[in-house]
Amino acid sequence: MSRTLGPGAPATPPSEPEHAIDEAGGTTAQHAALSAVGISVFDGVRDRAAAIIARYPEPRSALLPLLHLVQHVEGHVSRAGIAFCAEALEITTAEVSAVATFYTMYKREPAGRHLVSVCTNTLCAALGGDAIYRAVGERLGENGRPLGHEQTSADGTATLEHAECLAACDLAPVLTVDYEFFDKQTVDSALEIVDALRRGEKPHPTRGAPLTDFRSVELLLAGFFDDPAVGGLDAVSGPSAADESLAGARLAEERGWTAPPVPDEGENA
Repeated sequence: MSRTLGPGAPATPPSEPEHAIDEAGGTTAQHAALSAVGISVFDGVRDRAAAIIARYPEPRSALLPLLHLVQHVEGHVSRAGIAFCAEALEITTAEVSAVATFYTMYKREPAGRHLVSVCTNTLCAALGGDAIYRAVGERLGENGRPLGHEQTSADGTATLEHAECLAACDLAPVLTVDYEFFDKQTVDSALEIVDALRRGEKPHPTRGAPLTDFRSVELLLAGFFDDPAVGGLDAVSGPSAADESLAGARLAEERGWTAPPVPDEGENA
């Protein structure tokens, strides 16, 4: 069967016997309803989907960026998005669902215009991350009910989430907005960021590219780095490393320090 993504594409993945066991451990009958979901919402990105798949020698390897493309279109991985990926890759909807539900970067409910991720892992939490998360949740909530993990504000401004380590311990506590870093945060500075987002502003991150929005970033994560629709190459510009992170490397360079050579296999360390 050819892998066609144009107007002549099949409406559903290839049919199988009703009780056939797929690679993900489900049956065709169990996933028939999901496979039959309409996927016309993705008609406008079939060319992009084909371009993603063409990058890989094995089409199923394209699933991760294809799921980001789905989130670019709908803001989350919907039932239609799962069916679309299954059709495009000629795999089962169970296999797609297994991946989409494993990684926290794929959202099962519609996300807001921005994704606010507050690091609450050990170091950030100890230095104020928990307090920042609580304060941001209260600011984004309403009627005395703070926003919780992966919940979206009523005005659609932001989805809030706990983040388990954002890999910036030397700049703790940190949060990201659409995966761009805001380092060395306090409760007050974090609330200023959230308030700016609610006003429709886009505060500049401490590091990285200027803010766009969650769906635009999903197109970048799908691999379309220079697409004019998300700002072209400017959307991925900006320094990604902080001075604090590079201090040790600079000191080693200045003093001529080098790491000991790795012994050849069989030699004593």
